[in-house]
Amino acid sequence: MTARLKGKVALIIGAARGIGKGIAQRFAEERAQLVLADNEDEAGRATATELGAGFILTDISRMTDAEAAVRLALELHGRLDIVVQNAGIYPWQLIENTSPEDWDRVMGVNLRGCFNAARAALAPMKAQGSGRMLFTSSITGPHVTSPGHGHYGATKAGINGFIRSAALEFAGYGITVNGVEPGNILTEAIQMHRGPTFIKNMEDAIPLGRLGSPRDVANAFLFLASDDASYITGTTIVVDGGQLLPEGADFHLLPP
Repeated sequence: MTARLKGKVALIIGAARGIGKGIAQRFAEERAQLVLADNEDEAGRATATELGAGFILTDISRMTDAEAAVRLALELHGRLDIVVQNAGIYPWQLIENTSPEDWDRVMGVNLRGCFNAARAALAPMKAQGSGRMLFTSSITGPHVTSPGHGHYGATKAGINGFIRSAALEFAGYGITVNGVEPGNILTEAIQMHRGPTFIKNMEDAIPLGRLGSPRDVANAFLFLASDDASYITGTTIVVDGGQLLPEGADFHLLPP
């Protein structure tokens, strides 16, 4: 461990499980002071207790909840250096079966949640003259998609657009804005809701031959949150094991 985030206060939204928990664990290893936010009370508090972090029950689709999470970070630690908006939902629904209410809910959490997090964190970061705003995007939407992900893909493509606009607007305040685009990551949700055949098919489509881990994604977030990325803003890092590279299914180059 190198204590790359020592003295930094990080608010991580959507941190109870999966990728968000992986980010929280990685930041804790690098000595960040953490406040975690999630809409899962029991799991969120368990993760916070494990990492010695503060916790607040949060629906990031509501601006008042975003503001309350930022306020807790300031109350506990007196500053806010990093905000990570990782919360997201991805119900599988064909467009023809998606109601306006379903659409709005996915937009509210995934896309408006990014606006809410950024807007709530802006004032204290402006006052400090520094900050890191980080968002979980996806390769789904900006690059690829599959049936049933119309709403989800739209939000993730929208997040990338928001990152670029916010980076430009906030640069003068010393705030950088970036994101990470995960590919297929082996989270608890994947293990619970997808069978071994589905997972094997996903692995076969990835040149590195495995699904990513939450830690793989967390390492990219750590870089963007650290001083090493002080001259990087308005961009995203793809973490997908090379999944976007092949032109077709027959891409495996066998050794002689």
